Amino acid sequence: MNLPCTRRSTPSIADDYATSDDFRELFTEGRDALHLLAYLLTGNHEKAEQSFVTGLEDCVDNNFVFKEWARAWAQRTIVQSAIRMISPRPNHAAWTGVSGETDAKHQNAQAKHAAIATVLALGDFERFVFVLSVLERYSDQDCSVLLRCSREDVRQARIRALQQIAEIRHRNGTPEDDPTGAPQAMSSGRW
Repeated sequence: MNLPCTRRSTPSIADDYATSDDFRELFTEGRDALHLLAYLLTGNHEKAEQSFVTGLEDCVDNNFVFKEWARAWAQRTIVQSAIRMISPRPNHAAWTGVSGETDAKHQNAQAKHAAIATVLALGDFERFVFVLSVLERYSDQDCSVLLRCSREDVRQARIRALQQIAEIRHRNGTPEDDPTGAPQAMSSGRW
């Protein structure tokens, strides 16, 4: 006795996966937010563009991801591309405050939005940790795996980043309760 196949009308499992076109659409619709993420991580427009393009290529070429996870996967590929490009490493030397180099970075970025300039003034490792753990809300464990360091390195770098941000904001006269100057304002523009 042949039983009728009841599964013919249900979509195939392949319909659950994001296609190359889905990723192209995500990168097109979320271009500004994804580019900002790449820029905050790399601290440089050219490297941000390279990270963005590499992230798109990785998604399009290796897209065995559920559609529901495609947006997070796109962000993750940009993060991984930026990490490969910059190779941020923890600096175990004692932090003594905002250095002249950090202050010069901030002065060069004065024309940009104050919150972005403040994040860009951080050292590479502190910037990566701040963007990933504070703005993108990655766990300390996820940060430590991505950055290949200990969770303690992540916690210490986040503390240094927050101290440096507070010092920069204090020096520039940004009120503590001014939401327009707060780096957290950047994370509210999630796509």
